[in-house]
Amino acid sequence: MSISITHKALWLAPLSAAMLMLAGCSNSSTPEEGAATDTATDSAPMTIKIATESSYKPFSYTDADGKLIGYEIELVDALCAQMKANCEVISQDWDGLIPGLNAKKFDAIMAGISITPERQEVVDFSDPYFYTSIILIGKKGDDVRIDALKGQPVASQRATVASQYLQDKHAEADIKLYDTQDNAYLDLTSGRVRAMMSDKVTGMDWLKTPAGKDYEVKGQEITTDKDAMGIGFRKGDPLVAKFNKALAEIKANGTYDQISGSYFGTSSTAAAQKVVAINDVNNDVKGVAIAKDANADASNSTTAK
Repeated sequence: MSISITHKALWLAPLSAAMLMLAGCSNSSTPEEGAATDTATDSAPMTIKIATESSYKPFSYTDADGKLIGYEIELVDALCAQMKANCEVISQDWDGLIPGLNAKKFDAIMAGISITPERQEVVDFSDPYFYTSIILIGKKGDDVRIDALKGQPVASQRATVASQYLQDKHAEADIKLYDTQDNAYLDLTSGRVRAMMSDKVTGMDWLKTPAGKDYEVKGQEITTDKDAMGIGFRKGDPLVAKFNKALAEIKANGTYDQISGSYFGTSSTAAAQKVVAINDVNNDVKGVAIAKDANADASNSTTAK
């Protein structure tokens, strides 16, 4: 049975005094370092700097040569090509994404970021480009359960929906928070924690690796009312409209479906919007799409993930 919660939730920095400070950061009329140069002409296209986190496979990660790759990287390339913009994608620590955006170190952030009311107070979001949920991962044969985590050491990446869920719903667990998913996986496989709560798609991807072969999903996935991912921008930035237009266009021309299908096995825009990965006890991962209306009202979309 799915558990409905309030849902990667990006409390990227303590959302108290820091949030109030960041809320005051907006675009100025004077170009600054990292600010997009909206001077697109035939000879000088707009230049946009986009930050991501490089340890969130399959969304964004690095290959053996240190090159950024993944679903979101390909999506950025398609969006920027559609806008005829020059885009530079850089890697940034997870906790520094929103602060760096509002400090104008870059113009946009795309790293599996959930659209939540708290974030909407300090950044603007594009229309959703992906939906996900939460899972609990544990060792095969272990009877650890979502409804019995009291006193159990459970890992999660800091400042995510998964970690917030643990803190809100399972405060009695021995919660261990990590700067990256990879470090949480390391403590899971070393036995320092008994289970890990993570985003479903990234967790399923890890289960396909040699490190994850002895682990499995425990119980049902946890669905949320805040499971939509969006591209983040500074408050009031006109780039939001430009990216939304480009996103709609690549959905209409089939590019979005092609990219999503290559990663998640979907065949339509509507289906690709609500992709989930299902893993059986033999770690045979399959892509399963749950359709969501691609033309859903934007006000409803921003209350997802």
